[in-house]
Amino acid sequence: MADDIELRDLEPGDAGWVISRHGALYAAEAGFDAHFEALVAEIVADFLRHHDPAREHGWIAWSGGRRVGCIFCVRVNDDVAKLRLFLLEPEVRGRGLGRRLLATVLDFARSRGYRRLTLWTHESHRAACALYAATGFTLTEARPVHNYGCDLVEQEWQIVL
Repeated sequence: MADDIELRDLEPGDAGWVISRHGALYAAEAGFDAHFEALVAEIVADFLRHHDPAREHGWIAWSGGRRVGCIFCVRVNDDVAKLRLFLLEPEVRGRGLGRRLLATVLDFARSRGYRRLTLWTHESHRAACALYAATGFTLTEARPVHNYGCDLVEQEWQIVL
């Protein structure tokens, strides 16, 4: 179970791990090129430079002395937040951690007064998309693109809080 995994606040040193693991895992599992890692680096840098601690948060999942996942909630505007940088290491998938991280973001967004939570993903992330649907998210847009060296179907999802 995911009960043995601690969720902690983002700390110094975590940002590099978030960028590196997104780059490595997406390359290995989806064939993404380095442009994706650059996008993640930009998202992380923007979060570190400009985030509002009262309305935005990043969590690191920690187990056995190492990072095993992450998730972020960032402000779009006063009513809308965006789920970003949701990642689980392969060895902790299927243990309920994804559901726990998603619930943490939903609870945070509600407690901060957001009315809607959005996210962007790819159709190829079937387990994540199934989790979003099971949690009450609605697929609002899907479009074929060629990004990160791959033909993909980008998706946007949202949930009313």
